[in-house]
Parts: sequence; C-alpha cells; structure tokens
Amino acid sequence: MKTYNVALSRAYIVTIEAENEEKACRYAEYFLGHCYDASDLKDKQEYKFSIKEIEPTINDAIDVEEVKEHE
Repeated sequence: MKTYNVALSRAYIVTIEAENEEKACRYAEYFLGHCYDASDLKDKQEYKFSIKEIEPTINDAIDVEEVKEHE
C-alpha cells in the first residue's frame, strides 16, 4: 500500500471558565488534548488502511467571546 500525508483542518468551540480572554484562549489551546486514531482493528481490516502517525501542526484560537448566563 502507498503512504499519504493528509492535512486536515478542524474547528472546535471550547466553553471554558478562566480569569480573562487571553487565558481562556491559551488554556483551551494547550489543554484540549492530543489527537488519536479512533479506528479499531475491524475498521483497518475492512477499509484496508493504517494510520501511522497523527502530528498536530496548527492549534490557534481564532475567536473568543464571553458567555452570558441566562437568568
């Protein structure tokens, strides 16, 4: 089988409590977690693929806004 590098772009909305916007962005970027291969052995065998490595390359907060609590 051939090997391919595939660049993916994903966006998340992370709701976080923090002291200010700067810290909210920084903590959301840092503590979001690592990517992982969610496929199992059956998936790999059925679709004939194998994920060799997942390397995070971009992790930037693009927007932040305060969430107003509903009363």
